[in-house]
Amino acid sequence: MAIALVLFDMNGVLCRYDKDRRIAHLARLSGLPPAQVEVAIWGSGFEDAGDAGMMDQGRYLRGFGEALGHPLTLAEWSEAQAAALTPDPAMLALAHRLKAKARVAVLTNNNLLLRDEIGRLSPEIAKVFGSDFHVSAEFGARKPEPECYLGCLTALGARPDQTLFIDDSADNVEGARQAGLIAYHFQTQAALDALLAEHLRD
Repeated sequence: MAIALVLFDMNGVLCRYDKDRRIAHLARLSGLPPAQVEVAIWGSGFEDAGDAGMMDQGRYLRGFGEALGHPLTLAEWSEAQAAALTPDPAMLALAHRLKAKARVAVLTNNNLLLRDEIGRLSPEIAKVFGSDFHVSAEFGARKPEPECYLGCLTALGARPDQTLFIDDSADNVEGARQAGLIAYHFQTQAALDALLAEHLRD
């Protein structure tokens, strides 16, 4: 079956994500110790709830600030998020080249605010993927839940058996396979290049 869609994860595939750097930025803003920031946002399940679409953009931002005890502005949230993201130019160039052979899109475990702000957070990613940039919150489920992948494919009008999904998480790759996608555990670009050459031969 020919591959019609290549669906990328974001963090760890298209960019490097430095969570500690984001936490340090939030700690400076809130005055909390970094360990307390991590517990408030990640240890409490707040970030996972945002990724699962349990709150809209406004509620997410307000809740983020409440968890930190600091009335966080959109600009402050964006600065902390952008500090953690370093796009990988080689991987983005690869995704851009793939457009000649297949549709490309993103599915990342993330909240609705990140989807709305990706053009400012990472213009490089937004330029390659445009409106085909999706977050798990849109589909009310997080990877590796099958509903997340299938909701994204419905939005893209794509078939699971014609979709190649690429993620650096083995659990997310397994979830994609259970949903019927062709899935690949990303480790190096060289290995991915070989796989794509096999799946997307002229």
